[in-house]
Amino acid sequence: MSSRASWLSVLVLAVAALPLLGQGSAGTGFNERAVERKPSPEDRAGIYMLDFFFKDPRVITVDVPGRGRSFVWYLWYQIGNATGEPRKFYPNFVWICHDTDTVHHDEILPSALASIRRLEDADNLYDIKNSVSIWNDPIPVSREFNERGERIAFPKLVTGVATWANIDRRSTQFSIVVFGLSDGFTMVDDPDGKPILRKKALKLKFRRLGDELSASSNQIQYQGYEWIYATSDMRVPVLSDPPPAKKPTEAP
Repeated sequence: MSSRASWLSVLVLAVAALPLLGQGSAGTGFNERAVERKPSPEDRAGIYMLDFFFKDPRVITVDVPGRGRSFVWYLWYQIGNATGEPRKFYPNFVWICHDTDTVHHDEILPSALASIRRLEDADNLYDIKNSVSIWNDPIPVSREFNERGERIAFPKLVTGVATWANIDRRSTQFSIVVFGLSDGFTMVDDPDGKPILRKKALKLKFRRLGDELSASSNQIQYQGYEWIYATSDMRVPVLSDPPPAKKPTEAP
């Protein structure tokens, strides 16, 4: 390849990267964390897993219709797709307060989303979506490297936000479970022998410093993550236990 052609290739990649610099395209943006796709013992052959990047939960105060001025917690995230084909992302974000034993599913809060967009994306570069609008289009395929491991493109990421306005203020130990990143599932029996569907999900673990009278984004401490299989409605409280043993078949 001529030196001119080499310089042109470098220039094309540099220009392509400019819109992604603010996104932390490889999970290295400011305060952004990357999650590694990891296998689980329950995985069946051939499942897919989407890439997930996120920032620690943050809180804003906004007017929520019917509730007045409220604390709204939100999780900013980005989705990437290196599975080889377009995938729809149907998210379910579940906030679990372990110390107060409460479960909170994310809510669609238009007033909060408008405030979050002003804070996180004033120029609307990322078109931040909520947990419903992100369904509209498949997550595009992102092929970053060729067979020799050489970078040929930068990742295509879709940005979203999950919001909660009903988090128990007393809680300081919590997790956020993210469903929809994989098509992995397993069927197990509950203690009564009834079948239970568990889906592969990402569990993000946090602590919050402070008391129930205060809420601040800088109170959050990240405690790591794990891939689990759990029921999407979270009615089965133990998330990481092995599936219960099947009852032995009775002799006729």
